[in-house]
Amino acid sequence: MRMSPILMALAAAAALGGYFYLARPRLLALPPGLAQANGRIEIERVDVATKTSGRIAEIRVREGDFIEKGAVVARMDVSDLLAQLAAAQASLRRMEVNIGKAKAELGSREAELKLYEVELRRALDLGRNIMSQAEADKRLAQRDVAQAAVIGAKASIADAEAARDAAQAQVNLIQVNIDDMTLSAPVSGRVEYRLAQPGEVIAAGGRVVTLLDVSDVFMTIFLPTAEVGRLALGSDARIVLDAAPQYVVPATVSFVAGEAQFTPKYVETKNEREKLMYRVKLKIAPALLDSYRAYVKAGLTGTATVKVAADAAFPEALQLRLPEPPRTSDVR
Repeated sequence: MRMSPILMALAAAAALGGYFYLARPRLLALPPGLAQANGRIEIERVDVATKTSGRIAEIRVREGDFIEKGAVVARMDVSDLLAQLAAAQASLRRMEVNIGKAKAELGSREAELKLYEVELRRALDLGRNIMSQAEADKRLAQRDVAQAAVIGAKASIADAEAARDAAQAQVNLIQVNIDDMTLSAPVSGRVEYRLAQPGEVIAAGGRVVTLLDVSDVFMTIFLPTAEVGRLALGSDARIVLDAAPQYVVPATVSFVAGEAQFTPKYVETKNEREKLMYRVKLKIAPALLDSYRAYVKAGLTGTATVKVAADAAFPEALQLRLPEPPRTSDVR
């Protein structure tokens, strides 16, 4: 007897529904003091961007590369800045010469002042019977002019030194701009995207590379008020990824949102009537991530279990189980 098309469709729908029911992530039956929710792995992203506009000379990384903190990611063209630096350095040397001239002028003026002071002193020692009042006034005026010239020469030195300092500051500023044109990784991480290519001209703040900071990995979950109210920062947690259900990864509660929000669509809760949830971040220890960084990937879904009671214990199914750490040669 042939099955009618309607019955065949119903049977296929029932089979498909049963498959998805069995295949979907299911939450464990938990002892008291534990809370469980679904979430996904997130990795902090860091953009490597330019401080000033310019042309990209080279990019030294590829997508997927793991680079250490401080490694050179890209270099910008600095031809114009090198020309500016040469001009600023020449200006600085000219200011140094001007300081030398000003000091020489001061020495000359001080010598003149000394001469006029000696002549005035000798004239006064001889007495007024030999030198007229007009001559005495003349020598006194010459001494005063020489003193003013010394003061002016000292001011010229100060002015030349200030100009020298300004020229030095300009040299330093240009050198800083040149140094900033070498883009380095602010953190150790894996290159997620290359957002530009050599030869492109990008504006100030233009992003060149996006890094995944594999030392800052966490899972975001959402818990209802009743469970968040008992949750403490630093509480232990366990993460089981859908992609590797045989492993149990340790984590700690690093953040609890201060305000409730609507439950995201991708989060399943035990009570569908719970519409307002609190966002919770479960951080994985950086030391552990360093050993398993070859496995670290953003977007992986899984189930997280957290302690909402200090004396709670994880069941046997949630005891720590980690894969064998990869060899160093396999990490890069």
